[in-house]
Amino acid sequence: MEQATRLVVIRHGETAWNRATRIQGHTDIPLSDLGVAQAQRLAGALAEEPLAAIYASDLSRARQTAEALAVTRGLPVRFDAALRERAFGRFEGLSWNEIEQTYPDEAARWRRREPDFAVGGGESLNVFSARCLQAARLAAAAHPGESIALVAHGGVLDCLYRAATRVALDAPRSWQLGNATINRLLATVDGFTLVGWNDDRHLAGLGTDDIAA
Repeated sequence: MEQATRLVVIRHGETAWNRATRIQGHTDIPLSDLGVAQAQRLAGALAEEPLAAIYASDLSRARQTAEALAVTRGLPVRFDAALRERAFGRFEGLSWNEIEQTYPDEAARWRRREPDFAVGGGESLNVFSARCLQAARLAAAAHPGESIALVAHGGVLDCLYRAATRVALDAPRSWQLGNATINRLLATVDGFTLVGWNDDRHLAGLGTDDIAA
């Protein structure tokens, strides 16, 4: 009988560019002070989770979040560039408003979530989704019957949610992708199944006023 792999899927903690609504993509932005505190709260919330392995994107914001989790249990982090955020090419570093003002036609196609659209130097949704879902499948297949953590990015979590709920890539998003929240899936050879999503109870009361300057 096939054994499912339990996935704890995590978006990295907050960055300064998250707060400024700037597109990060493959640009390597570290966690903000708040993001570091979120990662520490996350590690505490998962302290009793029986994780067999921790996989993460190799970008700093995911790396730092994963390392906060790993240090509590003495596990190495297995970095995988295939878990990186979608590459957004010339959109990276720009805010949503700047993109709409500077590239209105491309911004409209992006907002429509056209699966084959790729901004200059970036990836289409189809290419990006195939990349990150395959990385998640491979990680899950290596740990049948076990629990593993995947620490990645909002776009990666979006693709996993859609795969688990059979929602098309071009459908509007109606679910949250909070920084450092806990999301749970099951993975089998038949695909992903949603168990729980956007659990942020461990972040209650945590705000910028709580972070040392």
